[in-house]
Amino acid sequence: MRRTSIPGCGNTLLTCRETTCSRYRTGVKTQRHYYFRVHELDSEFSGTTLFNTVVVIGPDGAILNRHRKLMPTNPERMVWGIGDATGLRVIDTPASRLGTLLCWEAYMPLARYALYAQDIDILVTPTWDCSDRWLASMLHISTEGGCWVISTATALQGGDVPVDFPERDRLFAPEEWITDGNAVVVNPMGELVVGPMRREKSVLYAEIDREEARRARRSLDVCGHYARPDVFSLSVNRRPLDPVTFSD
Repeated sequence: MRRTSIPGCGNTLLTCRETTCSRYRTGVKTQRHYYFRVHELDSEFSGTTLFNTVVVIGPDGAILNRHRKLMPTNPERMVWGIGDATGLRVIDTPASRLGTLLCWEAYMPLARYALYAQDIDILVTPTWDCSDRWLASMLHISTEGGCWVISTATALQGGDVPVDFPERDRLFAPEEWITDGNAVVVNPMGELVVGPMRREKSVLYAEIDREEARRARRSLDVCGHYARPDVFSLSVNRRPLDPVTFSD
C-alpha cells in the first residue's frame, strides 16, 4: 500500500500516480470534476501513516477538497490512520453541491447530518460493501438527506490481484469474485435509478437533476423544517488535529 500511496500535505497531494495525473489532464481538457479514493501518505508530520482519503479534483486540476476517513472499519485500523473533519465539507460545482463519505463512514449518523446541513445535492460513497444491507442503507440515506446517493462500488476478481501479492494463487482463483460490486445511483426519494451493477466491470451512467433534491426536501428537510434545534444540537470541529504545534 505504501508503494501505491500518494504523499499529502495540508489540502494538497505532493505527487500523483500516472492514472491520477492522466485524469488531471482529462479533467482540464473536458472541464470535468473527479472524485478519487486514494491511499494518502502523511508527508507533513510522520512520513509514515497512511490514510483512506477521497480527493475532489476540479476542471483546472486543483484539489477542491481532501477528506480522510474519520474511522477506519474493523481491521482497516491496522492499515489506515484516523482522519479529522477538515474535509467534512460539501463542494459547490457547476453541476451540483457534492459531498462524500467513505464506505461505513456513511453509517455514522452525525457525519451524515454534518453534510446534510451544508445544502448537499449529491452524496458520493465509495465502498467495499456489496451486501443487500448496504443497498438498503443507500435507499434510506437518500430519503433521509433528500439528496442523490452515488455508491461507487468495488468489483474485484482473483485475477485482479497483483501477481506479486504473497500467496495470491493459493488464496484466490482467477475467476473468483472477491467482491461483487453493486454500484448504484439512488434519487432523493429513495428510488433506484440505475444499478445495482453486479459482477460487472463497467461504468454506471445516470442523469441527475439537482432540483429533485430541493423538491424532496419540501416534504422532509432534516436540517430545516423537520429539525428541532431547541431539543438537539450538533457541533463539528473542522480544525486540523495536528499532533504537534511548533512555536519558533
